[in-house]
Amino acid sequence: MKLPKELREKSELIGAGSKQRKCSVNGCNEIAIRSLSENKWKKFTDKTGLKIKENKQHRIFLCKAHYKQVNKVRKHEEKLYMKKGFLDDSRLSKKGKYLD
Repeated sequence: MKLPKELREKSELIGAGSKQRKCSVNGCNEIAIRSLSENKWKKFTDKTGLKIKENKQHRIFLCKAHYKQVNKVRKHEEKLYMKKGFLDDSRLSKKGKYLD
């Protein structure tokens, strides 16, 4: 008899196809906590200088430490290209006086 999902053990809920992956960074053997799209995240991993193993699924698996590194670069890049708010007045100087 099969128990309802709520009553089963956590280890039983993990399917046969889902296995713990290793980090995709060369030389790192930690367990990955994130699975990221290679298309979107490859440029950020390149900027951090991490060497990523090739994957047939076009996924990048990162451990906690490497994800933190890559995410820091991603946030910095996005901040550079963020649009200014429409309430900001581009004619104001740092002290709040108009530049005419």
